[in-house]
Amino acid sequence: MVEQDLRSTPLEAVHESLGATFTDFAGWRMPVRYDSDLAEHRAVRESAGLFDLSHMGEIHLIGPEAPAALDHALAGKMSAMSVGRAKYSLLLTEDGGIIDDVITYRLAEDHFLVVANASNAEADAAALRERAEGFDVEVDDRSLATALVAVQGPASEQILLDTLFAADSGVEALTREDITEMKYYRFTTGTYRGGELLIARTGYTGEDGFELYVPTEHAAALWEQLTAAGGERLTPCGLACRDTLRLEAGMPLYGNELSRDLYPAQAGMGRVVALKSKEDFVGRSGVENADVSSRPVLVGMVAEGRRAARAGSTVRDAEGREVGEITSGALSPTLGYPIALAYVDPAAAEVGTELIIDVRGKDLPARVVELPFYSRS
Repeated sequence: MVEQDLRSTPLEAVHESLGATFTDFAGWRMPVRYDSDLAEHRAVRESAGLFDLSHMGEIHLIGPEAPAALDHALAGKMSAMSVGRAKYSLLLTEDGGIIDDVITYRLAEDHFLVVANASNAEADAAALRERAEGFDVEVDDRSLATALVAVQGPASEQILLDTLFAADSGVEALTREDITEMKYYRFTTGTYRGGELLIARTGYTGEDGFELYVPTEHAAALWEQLTAAGGERLTPCGLACRDTLRLEAGMPLYGNELSRDLYPAQAGMGRVVALKSKEDFVGRSGVENADVSSRPVLVGMVAEGRRAARAGSTVRDAEGREVGEITSGALSPTLGYPIALAYVDPAAAEVGTELIIDVRGKDLPARVVELPFYSRS
């Protein structure tokens, strides 16, 4: 794909002015870094980072039967969620494979927002429309009209407060307590420059943080206000450090750890599928009938030294037998040693198991560990 065919976020000019290096991500021209991957990663762990996530999909379901439609469409029980809460769930194939992992927000009794990964946004919208047929609900894909920016890190709450409640911030219908008392996977709403504003205490970094949804026409102003309020506490961050942050936190990436060929139980997500709490839904029979006892399962692995395994690297046991494959790997900036996620045979998945990773033709001794690799104190 030539660069001019890539989609651009409403913040592209801002990224260019900051000297960002761009990459093609799921058909979008996205900033991969501004300066140093390591510096951006550390900024999020130690202070705060600012991310443009406007490539993500935002799909609204509105109508009296929206709860029932989502219970049918997704693996989780969305109808049991209270207004003001968010829930992680899966969109499954009929056979029980994973189309996407999504976060759903209940905006009102009859109004939900489903946030999809960029690579799957259009497919998710199409699947939700198809699965909503027969229900009294409207499916409205507002992805291209919605911008999403995230502030992540231990200083994120104070930076957000300094931004939202500064003089002439343009923010209305919010109080400081709406932010300070917000718990994880909760959200609040207000207005920003007359447009709708949704602020969620969610993220993909393993740190405390917030994700802010605004109309695309207000994205640049919001970014600039956050930057001004954050000052030296806030660093613009690209996709490269977002990947190492989520890997340290043991969070799966669609296309690496999740796919249509994998069942939730293989990825350690059996609990996400509401087999006991609701009736039939798309993918239920596939999940129930699948024999995953001999299928590879997702594990975390650590090694010593500075050589990091990459996706596609082979994993062998002590006898030299191939038992799996790396899906994500990096030299952890926070921990200082190599970490990786891998799918391995169940017999090799027990914590403490000693394995060998083929890193560019050289053996790297590694062992299976519990996830996450990193957890904030």
